[in-house]
Amino acid sequence: MAEESTVPVPWITPSGRYARALGRAIDVALALVVLLAAQRYTGDYDLLLGALMALALLARRRRPVTVMAVVLTLALVQFLLYEPYAGTPPASAPAAYDVAVLFAMMSVVHHSRTAWTPYAAGGVVLLATAATAVGAPFLGIEPFTDGGTLLVCWGLTLTVWLTAFALLTRRLYAESQAARARHAEREQEQRVRLAAARERAEIARELHDVVAHSLAVMILQADGAGAVLRKSPDMAESALRTIAATGRDAIDDMHRIVRVLREGQPEAGSAGEDRRLVTLDEIEVVADRARTAGLTVDLSVDVAGGRLSPAEEMTAFRIVQECLTNVLRHAGAGAAVDIRVREEDGALLIDVTDDGAGALAGRASVGTSGGNGLVGMRERVELTGGAFEAGPRLGSGWHVRASIPVRTKR
Repeated sequence: MAEESTVPVPWITPSGRYARALGRAIDVALALVVLLAAQRYTGDYDLLLGALMALALLARRRRPVTVMAVVLTLALVQFLLYEPYAGTPPASAPAAYDVAVLFAMMSVVHHSRTAWTPYAAGGVVLLATAATAVGAPFLGIEPFTDGGTLLVCWGLTLTVWLTAFALLTRRLYAESQAARARHAEREQEQRVRLAAARERAEIARELHDVVAHSLAVMILQADGAGAVLRKSPDMAESALRTIAATGRDAIDDMHRIVRVLREGQPEAGSAGEDRRLVTLDEIEVVADRARTAGLTVDLSVDVAGGRLSPAEEMTAFRIVQECLTNVLRHAGAGAAVDIRVREEDGALLIDVTDDGAGALAGRASVGTSGGNGLVGMRERVELTGGAFEAGPRLGSGWHVRASIPVRTKR
């Protein structure tokens, strides 16, 4: 029989030092009951046997199976010492201190950790009491109880067993509820961590889109303004206006992102206040800024109005914006970009190709990139259930293709 300690369960058993003190008090009380019952008898070994049974019961919580085995062994010794025809037998049988057997059985049932242990403990006690009625001739033990006494013993045994089994069932149920609560708490913590990770990824993409594109445009415009400042003040002034407008938009987006970081995810009802809605119309704005930065941009947007949800329009805008940013960073002024945005067969198709300003793919004229832009675009598209492809073209330039399922406005 396996022996395992019981795990205290809140609202079923106390916990902490109070639980240990209460449990110890109950053990001592049961031991005293057995010891006081043994003092009533005058046999030479009654008090010794009762004292040993009481002492064993003090360990019934930690070693319930061992305690039951010890108590049953002492009971067997008691019956072996019993001499029904002696004037004063060395030990009395049956005796009131045999209640220690029921206490030991109750401990095994209540603290059981296997399915068969409670039934084994009850069966052993029933067989032991039956032996008192039929005797054990091979051990020299004659029957010393009648059928009526046997029925009383069995009834008492079954009552104690059923009570202990009910406590066992209640304890197991409480432990399963506690385990389920811990599992639910771990799942909740995992969901919170995943949500935080998704939010961090979204914020990282937004920061990259805002900062990378705006800075790329501003750097190239500033370089261009410095180059033509003396020769063409009007062009320099136009470049400075573009820098200022781009900076203001970037600051507005940065303020929105910081507000989300400080206050948490905005409520659904306040999305219009906390998130600047971006539409496909703004693709023309970023295309114009790219043209003023020195790119040749051929833009075609063939999507019927009201066909896309705000999230789909935002995704399409960010992809085009990131593509123009990459062209500015890696190809620089003088590159030609062809942008095609169209809806076809229930999907929004985005194709962006550039010639790399005639340079081999991979050459960067304005800084270098760690590939975060491509990662961000791929994540955006995959979140919608779409497909994304990007890579160098033959000779020079780069191509980006994205397909976004249109599921919302129909």
